[in-house]
Amino acid sequence: MKKGNILFLTLLIFTTLVFPYQPTFSEPALDRRFPKDIAKISLPKLLDFGRGKCIPCKKMAPILQELSEEYKDRVIIKIIEIDQEKELTRVNQIRLIPTQIFFDSNNKEISRHEGFMYKEEIKKVFEKMGVK
Repeated sequence: MKKGNILFLTLLIFTTLVFPYQPTFSEPALDRRFPKDIAKISLPKLLDFGRGKCIPCKKMAPILQELSEEYKDRVIIKIIEIDQEKELTRVNQIRLIPTQIFFDSNNKEISRHEGFMYKEEIKKVFEKMGVK
């Protein structure tokens, strides 16, 4: 094999490994930090990463359900099961569960909390974000 061909193949393999997925111009760019169903919704978001077997995660579920009803049409609250959503978990760099990530309406990360979070603490973050 010629030296130029080896260099080309090496570069091709490197590019494929470093940049495994690149959207084409014909497909819309999706923010891979969010589930597809909420990625384009322009409301503040709270993603709670956890696992059904995790005790703090189980304790947070009813709190998140209450807040979801209380802040309906003002904030998107989504529980992410890390076992089912491995790509979202990886992209959001989750190291500990539960982890709550708060995003503004422009999908900018505003706050991150690891561990159990009380309802009043979550409401304080919403207030700081300007959610009434």
